[in-house]
Amino acid sequence: MSGALATPLPPNSTIGILGGGQLGRMSALAAAELGYRCHVYAPDADSPGMQVAAARTVADYEDPEALAAFAAAVDVVTFEFENVPARTLEILAPRVPCRPGRKALAVCQDRLQEKAFLERAGVPVAPWRAVHDLAGLEAAMAEIGLPAVLKTTRLGYDGRGQAVLRRPEEAAEAFARLEPRPLILEAFVPFTQEISAVAARGLDGSVAVYDAVENRHSHHILDLSFAPARVPEAVAGQARRHVAEVAAALELVGVLAVEFFLLPDGRLLGNEIAPRPHNSGHWTMDACQAGQFHQHIRAVAGMPLGSAERHSDAVMRNLIGPEGMARLPALLPQPDVSVHLYGKQAARAGRKMGHANCLLPRGSLSAQDEGKLLARL
Repeated sequence: MSGALATPLPPNSTIGILGGGQLGRMSALAAAELGYRCHVYAPDADSPGMQVAAARTVADYEDPEALAAFAAAVDVVTFEFENVPARTLEILAPRVPCRPGRKALAVCQDRLQEKAFLERAGVPVAPWRAVHDLAGLEAAMAEIGLPAVLKTTRLGYDGRGQAVLRRPEEAAEAFARLEPRPLILEAFVPFTQEISAVAARGLDGSVAVYDAVENRHSHHILDLSFAPARVPEAVAGQARRHVAEVAAALELVGVLAVEFFLLPDGRLLGNEIAPRPHNSGHWTMDACQAGQFHQHIRAVAGMPLGSAERHSDAVMRNLIGPEGMARLPALLPQPDVSVHLYGKQAARAGRKMGHANCLLPRGSLSAQDEGKLLARL
């Protein structure tokens, strides 16, 4: 649709959001600021997105009657997570525009399709093989070598659904434990940093790309993002180009993120695609004129994209579990820190309860004393 004129949805139109997590919540809040109503569809009545929605449907994602009524009540549908059942789209797509569409979701729901797609889009990836049975796993280990990472092709996130294989005798137990199948075996990547980049693509095919960021994880969950990434400009530019190319190749309408591994020689390997706003893009909410959630709503509603330019450097800290919530008394009084909470009641271990963005003058992040900066967060 590149080059086509997009007609924005008029104010007070209703945007349907599948999924009621924090990404849906922040998308709904952004939509309200842009003059739109949101109707959240999710199985959990007390999910974060439900708390701020103008309308709610509490139903299973494959309930045909509920989905038909939902489609009739909204002007466009978007998604806050990529693992939407195929049946959901089969019911919705003939009735109401769905953005992003089936192609983006199909590619990003399956790691085998995702790796093949990245390669076709010109993004290098680590060696990988599909694994259908134990004999196939043994053959894949012989080709790729060890260590390697065995993963489910669907539904894995935050470190779930994977196992690091360091010795051949570990294969049988890992294969028996991981499901659904097929699985994927990926070469273990000796990366120096994890980088990600977020882009928005509008209904008219225009693309806006945010600065690449540097990510750090704790227990497989994103802990910190530094914007911009403290890497050579050639590396950052490569990440921005790749995410723009992926958005175009997917014919995406909305926001997506691509995660990369940075190798010691300066090369980037694509790791995962998320066809939605992303945790590593939360810094944009306070450090850019149009943050990722506003961009997503703009794209889905057919509006022109906003500016992705960064007016400040930023550090984003996830507030995870009881330890994260215990940071609040120290975070709230700081004038350069913005706190975003997700409305979740139980602060369980490993649960994302919110995040905090610390803003710094543009160009000053690399000169900051990181130890003192992180002590405040």
